[in-house]
Amino acid sequence: MKIRNPRSGKADYEIAPLASDAVAREAEKLRSAQTNWAVKTAEQRGAILLQWAEAIEANLDPIIAALTDDTGRAGISKIEVAGVPGQIRRWVAMAPKLIAEAQPIEQPTSIPTITTSTRLVPYPLVGVISPWNFPMTLALIDAIPAMMAGSAVLIKPSEVTPRFVRPLMETVNSIPELSAILSIIEGDGETGAAMIDHVDYICFTGSVSTGQKVGEAAARAFIPSSLELGGKDPMIILASADPETAAATALRASIVNTGQACQSIERVYVAQAIAEPFLNSLVEQANAVQLNYPDIKKGHIGPFIFEKQAQIAQQQIEDAISKGAELLTGGTVENLSGGLYLRPTILTNVTSSMAIIAEENFGPVIPVRVFENIDDAVAMANQSQFGLSAAVLADSAAEAEKVASRLYAGAVSINDGSLTSMVWEAEKSSFGYSGLGASRMGTSGLMRFFRRQALIRQTGEAARIEAFAEENF
Repeated sequence: MKIRNPRSGKADYEIAPLASDAVAREAEKLRSAQTNWAVKTAEQRGAILLQWAEAIEANLDPIIAALTDDTGRAGISKIEVAGVPGQIRRWVAMAPKLIAEAQPIEQPTSIPTITTSTRLVPYPLVGVISPWNFPMTLALIDAIPAMMAGSAVLIKPSEVTPRFVRPLMETVNSIPELSAILSIIEGDGETGAAMIDHVDYICFTGSVSTGQKVGEAAARAFIPSSLELGGKDPMIILASADPETAAATALRASIVNTGQACQSIERVYVAQAIAEPFLNSLVEQANAVQLNYPDIKKGHIGPFIFEKQAQIAQQQIEDAISKGAELLTGGTVENLSGGLYLRPTILTNVTSSMAIIAEENFGPVIPVRVFENIDDAVAMANQSQFGLSAAVLADSAAEAEKVASRLYAGAVSINDGSLTSMVWEAEKSSFGYSGLGASRMGTSGLMRFFRRQALIRQTGEAARIEAFAEENF
């Protein structure tokens, strides 16, 4: 299978997707080894994962280089790879206590002679299907806590960005006890579909359409799923906010990683009182943004990773303009030496009938609507099938929080945007079509990989059948 380079547009890499029978064999190998992994203490599992953190740190350069080729960006690729050892150490430090606290012993019941204990039983094999926008982060955000829970893990990253798999697997293979229970495989959609029949829990991050298929397949296989799907995150800017600061926040939260993030701000609602200075500043700041072309190590935003996404963004912009939207800056996907780039694009006079408001964009596009009263702003923000996250900007956190509590979203950034990409501690749900299943944030990120087994202990005499004779009632 030929893989396109996002900066050159050329197919310069190949993978051999695993067929369903090969997926089955890999799953069986991992499942067999998981029993030995599960009987280790959390501290013992953590010690092995710490070896992996050190192996990654010793091999940062080749992994970063591969991920950079995958995504066409340098700085964020470095952040992704360098951040993994920190994720490992965080879960290694936290998991033993969380696991111990969730396994109470000798708990009394309403029957004096009966006590209970709770045992956590990890799902034997967890499958992870990860997307192309943050290939390494979103593969390991599920895998690391699953392994700390005692599960084996099978990961299938997106076929759009598979180059990092081989150098990362070299670090895995350097630790025999880890390679026995963790495998990262190359494959396409069929490979991912085949996984679902061979795992006990499936984690998927990606589009709504594919997520629905994964959820349906998981239901048929009678296994739980965690689905992190799309977003169309709104930002509400109240009249008390500083226009220039609000513009800077909205711009960054919308265009980081070329807008290729589910938690990007994709709709901005600004109060009439500050709309003019806000838009003037937003356009000025957007025009100062530089593409990191031709030098990948200079500028702010890179090419579209996935060619199809560039086409979708262009179609949505043209649809909006044809329906009356005003283009203030940007608006045209540029082919630069084979890479597809879009400068920050600002649209006004947008309506809910436009695809740019209704559908996920995944590009550096900022549609702006002006509101006169806060009820209208909340209604417009909540008019979406998605409910991943949102943001509210105001002069004070207290004022912003009053509006945040009215929004249909699993997380709301207060006086900032897209904070879910920076903060993991807060457990959140995905509303609407943005997802389904337990949160991967907060302690749920670990605890979702356990089933609970109750041990119900009789310390007195067990009842005999005579106790249920009819004449006793």
